[in-house]
Amino acid sequence: MGLTRKRAVASVIVASGLLVAACGSSSSSSTSTTASGSGSGSGSGSGSGSATVSATSFNNSFTTMAGLKSLAASGKGKIAVILPDTVSSARYTEFDAPYLTKAFTTAGLSSSQFSIQNAQGSDATQLTDAQSAIAGGASVLVVDPLDSGVGTSIESYAKSHGAAVIDYDRLTLGGSRQYYVSFDNVKVGTLIGNGMVSCIAAWKVAKPQLAVMAGSPTDNNATLFSQGYNAVLAPKFASGAYVKAVSPAGTWDPPTAVTEFQQALTAHPGINGVVVPNDDNAAPIITYLKTLGTPANKFPVTGQDATLIGIQNVISGYQCGSVYKPIYLEAQAAAALALYVRAGKPAPAALVNGSAKDTTANVVVKAVLLGPEWVTPTNVQSTVVKDAFVPASQICTGAYAADCTKYGIG
Repeated sequence: MGLTRKRAVASVIVASGLLVAACGSSSSSSTSTTASGSGSGSGSGSGSGSATVSATSFNNSFTTMAGLKSLAASGKGKIAVILPDTVSSARYTEFDAPYLTKAFTTAGLSSSQFSIQNAQGSDATQLTDAQSAIAGGASVLVVDPLDSGVGTSIESYAKSHGAAVIDYDRLTLGGSRQYYVSFDNVKVGTLIGNGMVSCIAAWKVAKPQLAVMAGSPTDNNATLFSQGYNAVLAPKFASGAYVKAVSPAGTWDPPTAVTEFQQALTAHPGINGVVVPNDDNAAPIITYLKTLGTPANKFPVTGQDATLIGIQNVISGYQCGSVYKPIYLEAQAAAALALYVRAGKPAPAALVNGSAKDTTANVVVKAVLLGPEWVTPTNVQSTVVKDAFVPASQICTGAYAADCTKYGIG
């Protein structure tokens, strides 16, 4: 999901027994994850007067949010969402902001009762946005921190001014937030690793020599992604079945990513596959491979975020797959938590289905952790198209129309 921004170097979140909620798929558990199960039944906050809410009750019709109107009416203060940037992923503008807006408005909040801002990659802006929001009456902040440094500053300021914070998508290490909402990021990495293994077999790649890339080394999520795919690939490298040719430092900046790959391929011309942690970094690498005359279904590349270009690369045989994270689930979970906190009500145990370890503060954080899904050509229709995440009308243009026909996308 996985960012040319500074972040505090993160320790790996350790836990077990995650109960994840996946859109359109059954729940699964993982022993290499960021969460520990803390309840799977249904229930609502005591005295909330709201609909039953659990981590699995959200859908793309936002019906659960509509059932929270009495909860929204009982709350005090504003809710301020502060997103990180527009460079690391297009998701924040294209999906998070509109989904969060829909979640709040469906629950009955007026536009004057919540705000959604984007720090545009600036730590100083993110802190200022938080301070201004609190000065303007925000009692709850939902923050996707650019880094743990600014995250702790925001959370310290909020605490001293009587405002609560929910960490959104990334955990602030050393922070003092009340809840954390995200996807199981080690699972994301595991899907990427397993996707590469499956792709190598399906595409009959002989003597795999892989470049194993990563996101920014100062991004905690990138650390967790790499933990997941490295765990999958380590036995392959240890047995000699695969060769790890190179592992660049890592970045979330696509131009930097393709430069890293070009340098790796020059130094190791035998490379015939590359593990890439997101679609935005994969896209220029695939474009470069095409300039070298690389045919489809020959050079495995992985990805994440199920972007339009990512899905087009998947169905055309240039990308093995992409991790799909239904952001509308994450947005609704964060909005629901914010409404409970704003109303002074305990969140239902069925909603807060996991926990994450803040290894800097040495505390366990109550969390909602949702399930990602690996998208290949055969399930594009039943995942991203069905959820209206990427419309078929956008995917199936030009040369990709034939691919859509082949895989029943439309």
